[in-house]
Amino acid sequence: MSSLGPGSAALRIALLQMSASEDPTAKGERFCRDAQKSGADIALFPEMWNIGYDLPVSDTGRAELPGRAVSTDAPFVQHFVSLARELEMAIGLTYLEAWEPAPRNTFSLIDRHGEIRLTYAKVHTCDFEQEAALTPGDGFHVASLDTAAGPAKIGAMICFDREFPESARMLMLLGAEVVLVPNACPMDDIRRTLLKARAFENMIVVALANYTDDPDANGGSAAFHPMAWDGPDGPPVDTTIVRAGTEEGLIFADIDLEALRAWRARETQGDAYRKPRAYGALTADDVRDPFRRPDARR
Repeated sequence: MSSLGPGSAALRIALLQMSASEDPTAKGERFCRDAQKSGADIALFPEMWNIGYDLPVSDTGRAELPGRAVSTDAPFVQHFVSLARELEMAIGLTYLEAWEPAPRNTFSLIDRHGEIRLTYAKVHTCDFEQEAALTPGDGFHVASLDTAAGPAKIGAMICFDREFPESARMLMLLGAEVVLVPNACPMDDIRRTLLKARAFENMIVVALANYTDDPDANGGSAAFHPMAWDGPDGPPVDTTIVRAGTEEGLIFADIDLEALRAWRARETQGDAYRKPRAYGALTADDVRDPFRRPDARR
Protein backbone atom coordinates (compact mmCIF):
# COMPACT_ATOMS: atom_id res chain seq x y z
CA MET A 1 0.00 0.00 0.00
CA SER A 2 2.97 2.30 0.47
CA SER A 3 3.89 1.78 -3.19
CA LEU A 4 1.45 3.48 -5.53
CA GLY A 5 0.91 2.45 -9.10
CA PRO A 6 -0.16 4.60 -12.06
CA GLY A 7 -3.67 5.96 -11.79
CA SER A 8 -3.98 5.28 -8.07
CA ALA A 9 -5.93 7.74 -5.94
CA ALA A 10 -2.89 8.61 -3.89
CA LEU A 11 -3.41 10.52 -0.66
CA ARG A 12 -0.15 11.81 0.86
CA ILE A 13 -0.05 12.56 4.60
CA ALA A 14 2.92 14.43 6.04
CA LEU A 15 3.57 13.46 9.67
CA LEU A 16 5.24 16.48 11.27
CA GLN A 17 7.65 14.86 13.72
CA MET A 18 8.98 17.82 15.68
CA SER A 19 10.33 18.89 19.03
CA ALA A 20 8.37 21.56 20.89
CA SER A 21 9.18 25.18 20.09
CA GLU A 22 9.00 28.55 21.82
CA ASP A 23 7.55 29.83 18.54
CA PRO A 24 5.12 27.07 17.49
CA THR A 25 3.50 29.22 14.83
CA ALA A 26 6.71 29.89 12.91
CA LYS A 27 8.06 26.35 13.26
CA GLY A 28 4.75 24.79 12.34
CA GLU A 29 4.47 27.00 9.27
CA ARG A 30 7.97 26.05 8.14
CA PHE A 31 7.21 22.34 8.39
CA CYS A 32 3.88 22.80 6.59
CA ARG A 33 5.53 24.64 3.72
CA ASP A 34 8.13 21.88 3.37
CA ALA A 35 5.35 19.28 3.43
CA GLN A 36 3.48 21.08 0.67
CA LYS A 37 6.63 21.24 -1.48
CA SER A 38 6.83 17.45 -1.20
CA GLY A 39 3.28 16.98 -2.43
CA ALA A 40 1.44 16.45 0.85
CA ASP A 41 -2.36 16.56 0.85
CA ILE A 42 -2.54 16.70 4.67
CA ALA A 43 0.01 17.88 7.24
CA LEU A 44 -0.53 16.38 10.72
CA PHE A 45 0.82 17.99 13.90
CA PRO A 46 1.71 16.16 17.13
CA GLU A 47 -0.58 16.59 20.12
CA MET A 48 -1.39 20.04 21.58
CA TRP A 49 1.19 21.81 19.42
CA ASN A 50 0.56 25.38 20.54
CA ILE A 51 1.95 24.60 24.03
CA GLY A 52 4.18 21.66 23.10
CA TYR A 53 2.09 19.41 25.34
CA ASP A 54 3.54 21.30 28.30
CA LEU A 55 0.92 20.61 30.95
CA PRO A 56 1.63 21.76 34.53
CA VAL A 57 1.68 19.50 37.57
CA SER A 58 1.33 22.13 40.30
CA ASP A 59 -1.95 23.74 41.37
CA THR A 60 -0.51 27.15 40.44
CA GLY A 61 0.34 25.95 36.93
CA ARG A 62 -3.11 24.48 36.49
CA ALA A 63 -4.71 27.75 37.50
CA GLU A 64 -2.72 29.47 34.75
CA LEU A 65 -3.68 26.90 32.11
CA PRO A 66 -6.80 28.71 30.77
CA GLY A 67 -4.63 31.71 29.95
CA ARG A 68 -2.55 29.54 27.60
CA ALA A 69 -5.58 28.15 25.77
CA VAL A 70 -6.80 29.47 22.40
CA SER A 71 -10.16 29.48 20.65
CA THR A 72 -10.74 28.50 17.03
CA ASP A 73 -10.95 32.18 16.06
CA ALA A 74 -7.68 33.06 17.85
CA PRO A 75 -4.63 34.22 15.83
CA PHE A 76 -2.81 30.88 16.30
CA VAL A 77 -5.58 28.81 14.71
CA GLN A 78 -6.48 31.42 12.11
CA HIS A 79 -2.82 31.63 11.01
CA PHE A 80 -2.99 27.99 9.94
CA VAL A 81 -6.44 28.47 8.41
CA SER A 82 -4.88 31.10 6.14
CA LEU A 83 -1.82 28.94 5.53
CA ALA A 84 -3.93 25.95 4.46
CA ARG A 85 -5.76 28.17 1.99
CA GLU A 86 -2.49 29.62 0.64
CA LEU A 87 -0.79 26.24 0.29
CA GLU A 88 -3.96 24.47 -0.92
CA MET A 89 -3.12 21.72 1.58
CA ALA A 90 -5.17 20.39 4.48
CA ILE A 91 -3.70 20.84 7.95
CA GLY A 92 -4.47 18.73 11.02
CA LEU A 93 -3.79 21.31 13.73
CA THR A 94 -3.62 20.62 17.47
CA TYR A 95 -3.91 23.00 20.40
CA LEU A 96 -5.06 23.60 23.94
CA GLU A 97 -8.57 24.91 23.30
CA ALA A 98 -10.27 27.55 25.44
CA TRP A 99 -13.33 25.90 26.98
CA GLU A 100 -15.53 26.02 30.07
CA PRO A 101 -15.10 24.90 32.78
CA ALA A 102 -11.57 23.93 31.73
CA PRO A 103 -9.57 23.80 28.47
CA ARG A 104 -9.69 20.88 26.05
CA ASN A 105 -7.04 18.89 24.17
CA THR A 106 -8.22 19.61 20.63
CA PHE A 107 -7.62 18.79 16.96
CA SER A 108 -9.04 20.78 14.04
CA LEU A 109 -8.95 19.55 10.45
CA ILE A 110 -8.59 22.53 8.11
CA ASP A 111 -9.22 21.77 4.45
CA ARG A 112 -7.20 23.10 1.52
CA HIS A 113 -9.76 25.88 1.04
CA GLY A 114 -9.18 27.24 4.54
CA GLU A 115 -12.36 25.82 6.10
CA ILE A 116 -12.39 23.93 9.40
CA ARG A 117 -14.08 20.66 8.50
CA LEU A 118 -14.13 19.15 11.99
CA THR A 119 -13.00 19.95 15.51
CA TYR A 120 -12.47 17.04 17.90
CA ALA A 121 -11.57 17.16 21.60
CA LYS A 122 -9.79 14.18 23.16
CA VAL A 123 -12.38 11.90 24.73
CA HIS A 124 -10.04 9.65 26.71
CA THR A 125 -8.14 12.27 28.68
CA CYS A 126 -5.34 10.91 30.88
CA ASP A 127 -7.20 11.58 34.13
CA PHE A 128 -4.48 9.82 36.13
CA GLU A 129 -2.02 12.57 35.13
CA GLN A 130 -2.02 16.27 34.21
CA GLU A 131 -4.97 15.92 31.82
CA ALA A 132 -7.25 15.65 34.85
CA ALA A 133 -7.20 19.46 34.61
CA LEU A 134 -8.84 19.35 31.14
CA THR A 135 -12.40 18.91 29.91
CA PRO A 136 -12.85 15.62 28.02
CA GLY A 137 -14.48 15.63 24.61
CA ASP A 138 -17.99 14.21 24.28
CA GLY A 139 -17.89 12.36 20.96
CA PHE A 140 -16.07 11.39 17.77
CA HIS A 141 -16.36 13.10 14.40
CA VAL A 142 -15.69 12.33 10.74
CA ALA A 143 -15.56 14.76 7.82
CA SER A 144 -15.38 14.39 4.07
CA LEU A 145 -12.16 16.11 3.01
CA ASP A 146 -11.72 17.47 -0.50
CA THR A 147 -8.21 16.55 -1.68
CA ALA A 148 -6.35 16.37 -4.97
CA ALA A 149 -6.85 12.59 -4.74
CA GLY A 150 -10.61 13.11 -4.47
CA PRO A 151 -12.85 13.09 -1.39
CA ALA A 152 -11.67 11.10 1.62
CA LYS A 153 -13.48 10.41 4.89
CA ILE A 154 -11.19 11.55 7.72
CA GLY A 155 -11.55 11.13 11.48
CA ALA A 156 -9.27 11.73 14.46
CA MET A 157 -8.37 10.28 17.81
CA ILE A 158 -5.68 11.66 20.11
CA CYS A 159 -2.89 9.67 21.82
CA PHE A 160 -4.52 7.72 24.73
CA ASP A 161 -7.72 7.37 22.65
CA ARG A 162 -5.98 4.66 20.62
CA GLU A 163 -5.78 2.38 23.69
CA PHE A 164 -9.56 2.01 23.69
CA PRO A 165 -10.91 -0.02 20.77
CA GLU A 166 -14.19 1.90 20.98
CA SER A 167 -12.48 5.05 19.65
CA ALA A 168 -11.49 3.64 16.28
CA ARG A 169 -14.66 1.54 16.15
CA MET A 170 -16.83 4.63 16.51
CA LEU A 171 -14.85 6.39 13.78
CA MET A 172 -15.28 3.40 11.47
CA LEU A 173 -19.04 3.35 12.14
CA LEU A 174 -19.17 7.07 11.32
CA GLY A 175 -17.59 6.32 7.94
CA ALA A 176 -13.88 7.08 8.46
CA GLU A 177 -11.43 5.71 5.92
CA VAL A 178 -8.38 7.43 7.42
CA VAL A 179 -7.87 8.23 11.11
CA LEU A 180 -5.31 10.87 12.12
CA VAL A 181 -3.64 10.45 15.52
CA PRO A 182 -1.75 13.37 17.10
CA ASN A 183 0.52 11.94 19.81
CA ALA A 184 2.74 12.99 22.74
CA CYS A 185 4.13 9.89 24.42
CA PRO A 186 6.79 7.23 23.85
CA MET A 187 6.09 4.92 20.92
CA ASP A 188 6.95 1.28 21.56
CA ASP A 189 6.05 -2.13 20.18
CA ILE A 190 2.87 -2.36 22.26
CA ARG A 191 1.53 0.98 21.06
CA ARG A 192 2.46 0.22 17.46
CA THR A 193 0.68 -3.13 17.76
CA LEU A 194 -2.42 -1.34 19.05
CA LEU A 195 -2.40 0.94 16.01
CA LYS A 196 -1.99 -2.02 13.67
CA ALA A 197 -4.93 -3.74 15.35
CA ARG A 198 -7.11 -0.61 15.11
CA ALA A 199 -6.33 -0.37 11.40
CA PHE A 200 -6.99 -4.05 10.69
CA GLU A 201 -10.15 -4.56 12.74
CA ASN A 202 -11.80 -1.41 11.38
CA MET A 203 -10.46 -1.54 7.81
CA ILE A 204 -9.01 1.96 8.08
CA VAL A 205 -5.66 3.66 7.68
CA VAL A 206 -4.22 4.99 10.94
CA ALA A 207 -1.54 7.72 10.78
CA LEU A 208 0.23 9.03 13.90
CA ALA A 209 2.47 12.08 14.36
CA ASN A 210 4.63 12.23 17.51
CA TYR A 211 7.03 14.61 19.17
CA THR A 212 10.72 13.82 19.20
CA ASP A 213 13.62 14.83 21.42
CA ASP A 214 11.28 15.56 24.33
CA PRO A 215 11.21 13.96 27.81
CA ASP A 216 8.03 11.98 27.20
CA ALA A 217 8.23 11.31 23.46
CA ASN A 218 10.67 9.53 21.19
CA GLY A 219 9.51 10.04 17.61
CA GLY A 220 8.41 6.86 15.92
CA SER A 221 5.65 8.53 13.91
CA ALA A 222 3.97 5.84 11.84
CA ALA A 223 1.09 4.83 9.59
CA PHE A 224 -0.60 1.46 9.10
CA HIS A 225 -3.12 0.06 6.62
CA PRO A 226 -5.57 -2.85 7.10
CA MET A 227 -4.60 -4.98 4.09
CA ALA A 228 -3.08 -7.89 5.98
CA TRP A 229 -2.51 -10.33 3.13
CA ASP A 230 -1.47 -10.12 -0.49
CA GLY A 231 -4.44 -11.13 -2.63
CA PRO A 232 -7.39 -13.44 -1.78
CA ASP A 233 -5.15 -16.46 -1.14
CA GLY A 234 -1.88 -14.64 -0.59
CA PRO A 235 0.46 -14.71 2.39
CA PRO A 236 0.28 -12.25 5.31
CA VAL A 237 2.07 -8.94 4.78
CA ASP A 238 3.43 -6.23 7.02
CA THR A 239 0.75 -3.54 7.27
CA THR A 240 3.24 -0.78 8.06
CA ILE A 241 3.11 2.07 5.54
CA VAL A 242 5.90 4.04 7.18
CA ARG A 243 7.71 4.13 10.52
CA ALA A 244 10.07 6.92 11.57
CA GLY A 245 13.11 6.92 13.79
CA THR A 246 13.78 9.43 16.53
CA GLU A 247 15.03 12.30 14.38
CA GLU A 248 13.05 15.46 13.79
CA GLY A 249 11.67 15.75 10.26
CA LEU A 250 8.88 15.05 7.80
CA ILE A 251 7.59 11.51 7.37
CA PHE A 252 5.29 10.76 4.44
CA ALA A 253 2.53 8.16 4.35
CA ASP A 254 1.21 7.51 0.83
CA ILE A 255 -2.24 5.91 0.80
CA ASP A 256 -3.77 4.14 -2.17
CA LEU A 257 -7.42 5.01 -1.65
CA GLU A 258 -8.60 2.76 -4.48
CA ALA A 259 -6.89 -0.27 -2.97
CA LEU A 260 -8.18 0.63 0.50
CA ARG A 261 -11.76 0.93 -0.74
CA ALA A 262 -11.57 -2.33 -2.66
CA TRP A 263 -10.36 -4.08 0.51
CA ARG A 264 -13.17 -2.55 2.56
CA ALA A 265 -15.74 -3.67 0.00
CA ARG A 266 -14.75 -7.34 0.02
CA GLU A 267 -13.16 -8.40 3.33
CA THR A 268 -14.74 -9.50 6.60
CA GLN A 269 -13.68 -6.94 9.22
CA GLY A 270 -15.25 -3.54 9.92
CA ASP A 271 -19.03 -3.58 10.26
CA ALA A 272 -19.84 -6.56 8.03
CA TYR A 273 -20.34 -9.30 10.64
CA ARG A 274 -20.67 -7.44 13.93
CA LYS A 275 -23.36 -8.51 16.45
CA PRO A 276 -24.33 -5.28 18.26
CA ARG A 277 -27.15 -7.01 20.14
CA ALA A 278 -24.50 -8.78 22.25
CA TYR A 279 -22.55 -5.65 23.21
CA GLY A 280 -24.86 -3.99 25.73
CA ALA A 281 -22.27 -3.90 28.54
CA LEU A 282 -20.04 -1.65 26.41
CA THR A 283 -22.25 1.36 27.17
CA ALA A 284 -22.88 0.64 30.86
CA ASP A 285 -21.67 3.31 33.29
CA ASP A 286 -20.90 1.06 36.25
CA VAL A 287 -17.28 0.07 36.95
CA ARG A 288 -16.44 -3.13 38.79
CA ASP A 289 -13.34 -4.21 40.65
CA PRO A 290 -10.46 -4.40 39.89
CA PHE A 291 -11.01 -1.41 37.59
CA ARG A 292 -12.34 1.17 40.04
CA ARG A 293 -10.17 4.31 40.15
CA PRO A 294 -10.91 7.33 42.37
CA ASP A 295 -9.67 9.79 39.71
CA ALA A 296 -11.57 8.28 36.76
CA ARG A 297 -14.25 10.35 35.05
CA ARG A 298 -17.13 8.86 33.08
